[in-house]
Order: sequence, then C-alpha cells, then structure tokens
Amino acid sequence: MIKRSNTHFYKLFFTSICALLFFNAFSQVNYSAKKNISLILSGTSTLHDWDMTSNQGTFEANIIINASKVITTVNALSFSTKAESLKSGHDAMDKNAYVALKSDKSPVISFTSNQSTITKLDATTYSVKSYGKLTIAGTTLDQEINATCKVNSDRSITVMGSKKISMKEFGMSAPTFMMGTVQTGNDVELKFDLKLAKL
Repeated sequence: MIKRSNTHFYKLFFTSICALLFFNAFSQVNYSAKKNISLILSGTSTLHDWDMTSNQGTFEANIIINASKVITTVNALSFSTKAESLKSGHDAMDKNAYVALKSDKSPVISFTSNQSTITKLDATTYSVKSYGKLTIAGTTLDQEINATCKVNSDRSITVMGSKKISMKEFGMSAPTFMMGTVQTGNDVELKFDLKLAKL
C-alpha cells in the first residue's frame, strides 16, 4: 500500500511540474482596443476619389505568447464599428453612403475570426492572415483579412492592414450623388490602424 501510494504521489507531482512548465512557456493574453483606432473607407467616383473616416470601434483578441515573448497563435479576434461613425465631411455624401450600407437595419460592420496564420517577419513584427466572417449591410461572407502586427516596447501591439470590398458581393448598390450625375465605383477599400493593449 505504501509503494502504491508513493507511486501515485510521484505521478501527480510529475504531472503538476509538466503543467507548470507548459503554462510558464505559453501564456494566453487578452488584448483590446477601444481608442487609438483609425478607420478609412476609400473609394472612387466619376468625379473624384473619396474617403470616409472613423476613430470609433472595438477590437478584441486572444493571443498566445511563448516564453521567448514570441506570438505563436491568435486564438480568436473580433472587431466591430458602427457604420454611421464613418464620416466624409459632407452630409449629403454620408447620407447616401448610409443608405448603401443599410445602416438603419444593419447599423454595425463587424469581423470575427477563430482561425489565423502567423509569420514572424523580424524581432517585433508579424504578418497575420485571419479567416472569418465579415458582416456589412446585413450580409455576412467568409473573408480573409491580412494585417501587419508590431509589438511595441510597452508590450502593446500596433495592427495595420487593409481589405478590398466589393459592394455588389455584400448586396449593396453603389451610391450616387448630385441627382445621379456622379456614380461611385463598386470596389472600396477599408484601411485600419489600431493599437492593442493588454486587458
């Protein structure tokens, strides 16, 4: 009975040590951004190119970092912003854009992902490809979004990237202006630049 008890004790002790080493080697860190966010929605028209900007939104990510402070995995991430937070500086243009975005019935633009691949570019910079669900104007499609992440000296993470979007794919009609004499192009680009901090 004593030998069996000792064997059981050593198994528990060994398992505990292995678990402790594992959790010390890899840590899950939750990051969030509710400020330091820059969004630019850019497009073209038969008159001139245009931009709509916003500094509002919420970004959250669960990131695994190993003992060498290297990011190995992004378990999950989510981003959302209100469509009507995007502003061009021209009320008439904004109004038509919100109609195209169907902001009255679908007020939020969002992206969620549980699958990402990471490539380390240098000591502090990573390339991240995230695969998930992008929702615009009430339509949700599977999309890939690419970003560059840089780990700062204060351990915050700067995320920069862009995504080209076909309005037609999301069931949107390209807005027109000036009594229909100005037509916007079907393709737009959403550029993002934000800073993540540990929760």
